[in-house]
Amino acid sequence: MAPGTSTLGNNRYPRTVSELAPRLAVLRQEFEDVESSLGDPELIADQKRFQDVNRRYTRLRQLVTVWDKFEAASEDIEVAREMLGEANGEDADDLREEIVSLEAIILRAEDEVRILLLPTDPNDGKNVIIEIRGAEGGEEANLFARDLYDMYTSWGKSLGWKYEGLSASESAMGGFDNVTFMFKGPDVWTRMRFEDGTHRVQRVPATETQGRVHTSSATITVLPEAEEVDVEINENDLQIDVYRSSGPGGQSVNTTDSVVRITHKPTGIMVAMQDEKSQIQNRAKAMRVLRARMLKAEQDKQAAELSDARRSQVGGGGRGEKIRTFNFKENRVTDHRIGLTIYKLDKIMNGDLTDINDAMMQDLRERQLRDEADS
Repeated sequence: MAPGTSTLGNNRYPRTVSELAPRLAVLRQEFEDVESSLGDPELIADQKRFQDVNRRYTRLRQLVTVWDKFEAASEDIEVAREMLGEANGEDADDLREEIVSLEAIILRAEDEVRILLLPTDPNDGKNVIIEIRGAEGGEEANLFARDLYDMYTSWGKSLGWKYEGLSASESAMGGFDNVTFMFKGPDVWTRMRFEDGTHRVQRVPATETQGRVHTSSATITVLPEAEEVDVEINENDLQIDVYRSSGPGGQSVNTTDSVVRITHKPTGIMVAMQDEKSQIQNRAKAMRVLRARMLKAEQDKQAAELSDARRSQVGGGGRGEKIRTFNFKENRVTDHRIGLTIYKLDKIMNGDLTDINDAMMQDLRERQLRDEADS
């Protein structure tokens, strides 16, 4: 493949990176302007705007760095080709090897530039709050929710993400009716967003005495963490209730009114927290989850306005609304959105989601590049 070309499936991407040079020159100037503005006291005082500008700066810096690499390699390869015309013997062989190496650098840089020019996700760089709930299938669904929790926490640990538990409600057999936790890290949203939806499991559950395979499901909601500057909440719109927590069978767990339930009256979004003994701590955690849910709801609303065909990923947790199926008998995981099937369920359940996650990211980039080409 010659420098300056790239393929996507069987379709040639219509523009070479060299043809994008005028646009890249404009972005380089923007990078320099943004870099100069980061020390502006007025910008620093406006935290919401400062965060937006800083995210833009990070993106532009990546783009400029790759573009510089592309230009340097392009200049070097022209010089090497001129020298090759006059060289012979070992010198010619060395120049040919250098040209091959520079062509590889140019092709990689071109691919990186195209990806960096794609529209950015407003949640990139954010931490995430994950909610897992047992859905359809009774106690087996709750046990599956526990397995998914273990899978994600193992995966997060392997990637170096920081974990923070927010709340958990265990079921009778040690599963989860629901569990909420947070992952912190620069690439958490980029990877975890593909997990949002209904996950189906097919296996012989611990609750089965006849050895029959059952189908159950659990829902996963992935929420970008929302800072106060992202979501404005009027205190007058909140209904805050406090009461004592209770365990299975209704027995009292705490002797103080530490459970906090916050309802945002205009939207009806409700969050309850009881894991901490302190009412203040539970309220703080509840507000973090409430802001995240409100941000996600607003983003979903905006996305729905752009596409009437869009529907909720999570839905009601029914068997027909799955995004992924875990079949234990066949050691198989299938992601129904991209038609990917992997026969290593055992490794995936132990936290090795790299293959399936990389495939999801690649599919997203290919669709974005097709959309860019069509536009």
